[in-house]
Amino acid sequence: MPNAEEKTEVVRSMFDAIAPRYELVNRVMTFGLDASWRKRAVAALGLPPGSVVLDLACGTGDLSRTARKRGLVPIGADLSFGMLAASHGTGPLIHADASMLPLADASLDGLMCGYALRNFTDLQMCLNEMGRVVRPGGRISLLEVGAPESKVIGTGYKLWFEKAVPRIGGLLSDRAAYRDLPASTA
Repeated sequence: MPNAEEKTEVVRSMFDAIAPRYELVNRVMTFGLDASWRKRAVAALGLPPGSVVLDLACGTGDLSRTARKRGLVPIGADLSFGMLAASHGTGPLIHADASMLPLADASLDGLMCGYALRNFTDLQMCLNEMGRVVRPGGRISLLEVGAPESKVIGTGYKLWFEKAVPRIGGLLSDRAAYRDLPASTA
């Protein structure tokens, strides 16, 4: 990855480029399991219907749609104009950097963020912002990629994630973006 000053622009450009095929590639590379993982992440918030939640780094709105189905009121925020343009979310959208959210202190009941922590230029600042905008007693749910602990499953994961996923991403979307995905999640 580039230095901190360049990273934000590189990430924005990459997601602008992959936005049109983002959901398709996610479905293919996870064998459709991403839908169940999103359901679990939203359920983990444990918030009642009507709660206002921020879908940080909302991408095309998958988490927002899942939250809406559970009766939550999602607001999407993303650094990428391309992702916001491709969004099929069900609430208002905000163009924002996760390290400087244009929201009032304690203005949200919850926050959810899927597959984005590795893309933040200053993770500590972004985590601080998450805590700032969620009310006391509110909930935060973070969904990320991680390597399995089992050596057998881990071997299959490594082959799939490091060899097959970059090829699939390259065939269906932007080769460079998906070539760098395994390294960015490590």
